[in-house]
Amino acid sequence: MLDRINEIPGVVLSAEGYLDDFWPNFRNIDDVFWKLERIQSFRQSGEPSWVAMMEGDWDRSLKLIDDEPAAAREPGRRAKSVTRRRIRIVEQPVTPYLQWEMHVLALRAAATEKVRVLDAAEVADLEIDRPLPELVVLGSLVMYEITYDSTGAHSGARRIDDPEVIAACRGELDKLYAVGEDFRTYYERDIVPLPAPSVTV
Repeated sequence: MLDRINEIPGVVLSAEGYLDDFWPNFRNIDDVFWKLERIQSFRQSGEPSWVAMMEGDWDRSLKLIDDEPAAAREPGRRAKSVTRRRIRIVEQPVTPYLQWEMHVLALRAAATEKVRVLDAAEVADLEIDRPLPELVVLGSLVMYEITYDSTGAHSGARRIDDPEVIAACRGELDKLYAVGEDFRTYYERDIVPLPAPSVTV
């Protein structure tokens, strides 16, 4: 089912519309919060640490990540306690964005999220026609296919409400998560030793 999400009818939402729709549903979540990340580079112009990385100041970028307020690492923390699971698909060599994101996830994984990493080769059988989607799943309530423009900036989402589709996707996410590598092991081995990323603007 994950490889056919683009064929499933959904409600198209703008970036603002997505957030307006997301938060009320998040507060009513009835099970695991899932996030599937596949794209290797995004534009995060609102994130000071990402901006510093793009400006070539890697040391400052890492310091800004470390100094990030705890509240920023726990979106929706005032909602009821929720199990958060993230699956991060990784291509080699890692992009500057992904190297940056892994340092951000190192804090979130320690604080609130359970993160597993999968090499892109491990999902090749699901990507015969196209890459896996970027997904956010709020328990059994609703699922969003997150969309981005050609520059990698968030452009909105498609909301999918079909309970059978959501259940099927949750089952497949469970399987991917089960075979994924523990984030901390991957991070310490493959990310921490990397030199500062070379960014071409």
